[in-house]
Amino acid sequence: MTWDEPVPIRQDNVEIQIILGSTREGRFGETVARWFHGIAAERQDMGAELIDLRDWPLPFFNEARPPASGHYAPQAEAWAGTVARADGYVIVTPEYNHGYPAVLKNALDHLYSEWNNKPVAFVGYGGPAGGSRAVQQLRQVVVELQMAPIRNDIVMPLARRLFDEDGLITEASYDGRAGGLLDQLVWWARALRSARI
Repeated sequence: MTWDEPVPIRQDNVEIQIILGSTREGRFGETVARWFHGIAAERQDMGAELIDLRDWPLPFFNEARPPASGHYAPQAEAWAGTVARADGYVIVTPEYNHGYPAVLKNALDHLYSEWNNKPVAFVGYGGPAGGSRAVQQLRQVVVELQMAPIRNDIVMPLARRLFDEDGLITEASYDGRAGGLLDQLVWWARALRSARI
């Protein structure tokens, strides 16, 4: 199984999408997302799909009103269908100038109802702050999208120092943190899926 191949889900499992929120050249997010996807792929209680925003070159959102379900720009219709099928999300984000990437905000803004009443968790990476300021800003945004941000998150200060040249994490405690985050996310995903039915 490759790092970006979706993990098949069983009937009672939830489907979690791991959204890689950077499209910059030379991004380190691919290493972070590969590590996190590997942890998720080992679980038996969820399916895990990596969503790379490089594969979704959406136009800049400049509509007069927030999107309503079924009324999207042609380029966003497939994006809406992809996001709609998930029960929860993990957003992997860098921190750029004390914030998160514009491409990530654009991807969030293109949709509305597809995000509603679903849990979301965050994995931040960057310099000394480890993406924490980007994560805090995203928490405010997802609440407005009627998502449920879970308590647990992961921030990775000086993230490049946490992985070896093969992309393997050298700080084992992060594997445990990822497991705890996913435990909480799966619980919320199941609870909210049941409430949406």
